[in-house]
Amino acid sequence: MSLASPLEAFPADAPAAKPAAPAYVTRGSAAYRRISLALFLAGFATFSLLYAIQPLLPNLATHYGVSPAESSLALSLTTGSLAIAIFLAGAFSEGFGRRGMMFWSMLAAALCHIGAAMSPSWHMLLLLRAAEGFVLGGVPAVAMAYISEEIEPRSLGTAMGLYVGGVAFGGMAGRVGVGLLMELCSWRDALTIIGVLDLIAAAGFALLLPPSRNFVRRKGMSLAAHGRAWLAHLRTPGMALVFLCGFLALGSFVALFNYLTFRLTDAPFGLSPGFISAMFLVYVAGVVASPWAGILADRHGRLPAQLIGVALMAAGTLMTLSSSIVMIVLGLTGITGGFFIIHSVASGWVGRLAKGSKGHASSLYLLAYYAGSSSMGSGGGWLWSLGGWPAIVALVSAMLGVILVATLRIGAVEGL
Repeated sequence: MSLASPLEAFPADAPAAKPAAPAYVTRGSAAYRRISLALFLAGFATFSLLYAIQPLLPNLATHYGVSPAESSLALSLTTGSLAIAIFLAGAFSEGFGRRGMMFWSMLAAALCHIGAAMSPSWHMLLLLRAAEGFVLGGVPAVAMAYISEEIEPRSLGTAMGLYVGGVAFGGMAGRVGVGLLMELCSWRDALTIIGVLDLIAAAGFALLLPPSRNFVRRKGMSLAAHGRAWLAHLRTPGMALVFLCGFLALGSFVALFNYLTFRLTDAPFGLSPGFISAMFLVYVAGVVASPWAGILADRHGRLPAQLIGVALMAAGTLMTLSSSIVMIVLGLTGITGGFFIIHSVASGWVGRLAKGSKGHASSLYLLAYYAGSSSMGSGGGWLWSLGGWPAIVALVSAMLGVILVATLRIGAVEGL
């Protein structure tokens, strides 16, 4: 693809007829390296845009004169609209194309983000943040479908792990990077810088990602046809269990991080918000663990990789019961590494188990994934009020037990 026309190839993203045999991209090839880097940029852009606002909620409350609860809408509206959009985007990309939808989603979201940074009013900021989440939905579900269609099956786990590594790095950069920028400039400038960086990431994505070779555009799909595709995936042996793993994994992760913040600000710790924000640096464990999990899954199978992820997350969760900050940080590192291993392996399982309409399969997985975040993130608050941190640890331990059973059942389906 020439540098002068990265967008012109998007309309030709899909062949008119499915090739007799899939022309997969092999690991080690130039195309594989381009795909890996492009999708790392996509993961980074999506989650740095999504979470960059989180450290700024107190600043927004002060600047716009709103309550802390109202300020949280700047994040919750974005994640809510993202969940809805992800469910739709994976399906509608079957007719629109993979590369084009991902690029335009990244571009539009970065522009909405910059607009929100410059917003003169609170309601305008909320509107732009909701729009940002909605257009971002075109990246996560479609990226998973693209990987599963284009990468050779034996290298699928590694490619998916690199993408999830970009997700982890983006989530960390959004939370920690804005906090560091705030030491040098205003919150508006900090958000704008993140938006500009993600515009650059979108351009890099457009230049790097090769056209789809195995995607077949399906025009004119009716609502009933979409429904049949979703239902077919739910009936595929093992697929619903993969969705359950995604639901419980992110639900556990969000519940732990949400309420650990409350624990660490209370006695006997009494930590400052700045110190607590710095704990998001443990996302480095996710950046490292995701591609490692993919390599392990490709070489030794998804079952052992997933079991390692569950074990790491369970051990880290129990470590947070300690009254030692060092033990808690080590526990968070295990939790983060284990979570991203589970997510990486489960994402690869979706592409492997799906029988056609991979965009629909990805959208179902990510709908379950973000539903876990929303429901467990809120439901955990009720347990926190009743039993404090031990109740949260008990909840997460139970959910990890269910993931363990589901993982073993998925392994049985694959004959592992």
